[in-house]
Amino acid sequence: MVASLDGRIITKRWGEKPNTKAYETTAATFDSQAWLCGRVTMETDFTDGLLPDLEPGTAPPDRHDFVADTGAASFAIAIDAHGKLGWESAYIDGDHVVAVLSEQVSDEYLAYLRRQGVSYLFGGAPALDFALVLDKLGQLFPIKTILLEGGGHLNGSLLKAGLVDELSLLHYPVIDGAASSAAVFEQGEQPGPPAQLQLKHIEQLPDGIVWLRYAVVGR
Repeated sequence: MVASLDGRIITKRWGEKPNTKAYETTAATFDSQAWLCGRVTMETDFTDGLLPDLEPGTAPPDRHDFVADTGAASFAIAIDAHGKLGWESAYIDGDHVVAVLSEQVSDEYLAYLRRQGVSYLFGGAPALDFALVLDKLGQLFPIKTILLEGGGHLNGSLLKAGLVDELSLLHYPVIDGAASSAAVFEQGEQPGPPAQLQLKHIEQLPDGIVWLRYAVVGR
């Protein structure tokens, strides 16, 4: 994640766009096969708000998990419980798209994903069970390590569920100050216990960015 010094992650308020080269460079140091983000982040940064082109009355052959590309080796995972994202392609920069859905998603949306060549799996009903989601991702795809890339509520949900092993944080030299801007971790009105961290690495990068890596104690 990239965050302001006060822990906010909505970068559009910060003037010039944060150093994305630093983000990509540090992310590449992890031996990961996939990256994962929530619907709002995916919609804002990758699909440009595209709506799905549903065909009324269509349905898939079954309502089982679906793997569209059995040869894919890298993955972009979208948490989209209600089936709202539209896709022009089943790949983002060469990474095969996998949609994580709740069982309430319509048959029309499942048929749409199949037409687009997007893989999908069911993560629970009605709420997503993220432990189940990660188990399925490891079973259905050659994934051992996932980079969790926001937003704040998704980060908070996985942290609360005890599913975050490490925090890699780029502190950008700006103070945001906006209470309406999401923090790195958001857990709502019923947060889990505070997560204890152990510092693993600290490094100053160009443009005043500080890279911090922490292990989550107990993971």
